[in-house]
Amino acid sequence: SNNLRNLELSAEEWKILEEIQEVLRILKDATLFFSGNEPTLAEVIPAMDNIDSAFTDFIIEDTEIHLSDIIKSSVTIAKQTLNKYYDLTDASEVYRISMILHPEHKFDYFKKHGWPEDWIDDA
Repeated sequence: SNNLRNLELSAEEWKILEEIQEVLRILKDATLFFSGNEPTLAEVIPAMDNIDSAFTDFIIEDTEIHLSDIIKSSVTIAKQTLNKYYDLTDASEVYRISMILHPEHKFDYFKKHGWPEDWIDDA
């Protein structure tokens, strides 16, 4: 019984696990959205924007959840990785075309989210 007590998580470890759960919930929701629906290319950019926004909120503590430094560092790395792939969407005109042709998005999405005017003009 004493040997098992040595494996018991501390209060700090439980707190870190709760923080990880909150961060992973963002990715779980996106995964379930794309797994449960028939996603279109026009939904990829907004989904990536939502994840990026949530990660930013975690990092700058613009949320009720305050993360420990180690989890904030991990979220920062995850955000950098997300942005690496996000930048790759610029290399494919298909994403731009799908967003512009989508009845809900068109150019309004880019303007509403503050995309650079020259990027919008190129699109």
